[in-house]
Amino acid sequence: MYPSLIPRQVTIGDAAAFAGTTPRAIRHYHELGLLPEAERGSDGRRRYGYDEIVRLLWIRKMADAGVALGDIRVAFAETAPGGAADDGVLGRLEDTLAAQETELARQRALVGRMRTRGGRMGLLSDLVASRLEDLPDGSLREADLDSLLMIERSLGPFVAALNSTRYLAMAAQPELREESDRVEAAEEALDHSISVDDPRVATVAAQRHAFDNALAAAIRDSDLQRQDDALCDDWDAAEAAADADGGSGATNAGTGVELLPYDFSPARLRCMEITHELALEEIAAEGAGR
Repeated sequence: MYPSLIPRQVTIGDAAAFAGTTPRAIRHYHELGLLPEAERGSDGRRRYGYDEIVRLLWIRKMADAGVALGDIRVAFAETAPGGAADDGVLGRLEDTLAAQETELARQRALVGRMRTRGGRMGLLSDLVASRLEDLPDGSLREADLDSLLMIERSLGPFVAALNSTRYLAMAAQPELREESDRVEAAEEALDHSISVDDPRVATVAAQRHAFDNALAAAIRDSDLQRQDDALCDDWDAAEAAADADGGSGATNAGTGVELLPYDFSPARLRCMEITHELALEEIAAEGAGR
């Protein structure tokens, strides 16, 4: 058996060293009311006895477990000195730790994806990147991946996955890519120096409409349409997977579009309006012909 221990009091430095903390932390515990102010000896220095050290050890153990200092103070107020945190406090702590574990797993998955896919592809959600990963090297441009990343942020991974079909179609038919470049260059030329009534606005709108139709036809005539249909049929599952992926941090649709860093000229906006009008006219004509 151990011999009887003779009680004695120690300085704040010795108490801190024994408990694995610092004198500054102990003073903080005093300020919060977690640890009663110790009596001072004849030399004016605080002295800590057995009961204070036990309480200090409880504080350290609970803090190391993640219990907030405020919850520790509540636990001590409801129990005897040195008492443990109640089930409510520990239950909340378990919930917090579970949420932290979930977030840590998500972050590890993100890091793993970035390392595996690398570059810009690694920044996209699995829902989007998985549709692009079988493309030959060089089929996608950095600007394509940047565009999909912007769509993910503004409209979500599901919409970005559907938009990836455009790039898949252009990768399969290089002539579509060339025509896309020509149309985009024409649209970019509609700067602030161009009037909305300039004939070039309607001309470029017609070119955009024709390209969109050609691209849509290429998608319909390929397996890409089936893939899009399958994605749309499983909309809820796709959105759930995108939410679980968590990599995009998508805003809501309205806010996302409003916050996009784009500044279209009036002529460019008018071009977009005319393109939309042409599409509606075509839909109405097809409906009337049935």
